[in-house]
Amino acid sequence: MIPSVLSVDTVSRWYGNVVAVNDVTMTIGPGITGLLGPNGAGKSTLIGMLAGFLAPSAGTVTLNGDTVWKNPEVYRTIGLVPEREAAYDFLSGWEFVLANAELHGLPDAGAAAQRALAAVEMEFAQSRRVGEYSKGMRQRVKMASALVHDPAVLLLDEPFNGMDPRQRLHLMDLLRQMGADGRTVLFSSHILEEVEQLAQQIEVMVAGRHAASGDFREIRRLMTDRPHQYVIRSSDDRGLASALIADGSTAGVQLDDDVLSVEAVSFLRFTELLPRVARDAGIRLFEVSPTDESLESVFSYLVKS
Repeated sequence: MIPSVLSVDTVSRWYGNVVAVNDVTMTIGPGITGLLGPNGAGKSTLIGMLAGFLAPSAGTVTLNGDTVWKNPEVYRTIGLVPEREAAYDFLSGWEFVLANAELHGLPDAGAAAQRALAAVEMEFAQSRRVGEYSKGMRQRVKMASALVHDPAVLLLDEPFNGMDPRQRLHLMDLLRQMGADGRTVLFSSHILEEVEQLAQQIEVMVAGRHAASGDFREIRRLMTDRPHQYVIRSSDDRGLASALIADGSTAGVQLDDDVLSVEAVSFLRFTELLPRVARDAGIRLFEVSPTDESLESVFSYLVKS
């Protein structure tokens, strides 16, 4: 299979005064890439432009050097699984996938549809109407539709939504095989663990901006090495504050209304320092709570860094 490369060059997309994607540049090549970010980060808009369904307001999106927008030929190469429901409820699963095979002009549309349904383990329900499917089954039949023409590029927007654990594991195995075969697979998720299990390369989006890029270890290190905020309750907050501020692993210590707030510069050093300082000073720790561990706060730090 000839390697396929999607290139995003200084791309923005806005709707009136709302900027959904802001000056994004990235390259997506063979293998599995995870598009990670909180809800509302611009992931779906970016995937829409990669698939040629949305025009960039500025910048260009290309597939192997050819512009994607207003280029129907790219659909011979691209398969898309959108997040929104994109199936006709009155069709059976078989009819829905077969219709897509016929739209692609495949020489044996029936055989192609059967292979695609088998790949996602939906043969058992192929004669039932899509409107009767569960959320997970609808996701799988959308996947079959995207695979029916054997695309070199697969774009998936939150593909694991609604799937049970077994379905999720099966889809992950299928995507791993596609990546190993040299296909270009991009999937979006707001769940860090999904991306960790599957993606070789990670692109992080926050508030429409491209916040970080790298393999999982690099992204995890960026997240871990950032300043961390904690609230601590102990038997002697004032004594603990004095001991912590003297160490270089804390950038700030504040004691207000019997609440000790600490900003730790070095996460690893702080996790080693705190219990040792408390023990040496004879101070009992009652509570150590992070206050900024949401994905939104982590991603926001990446944007600012």
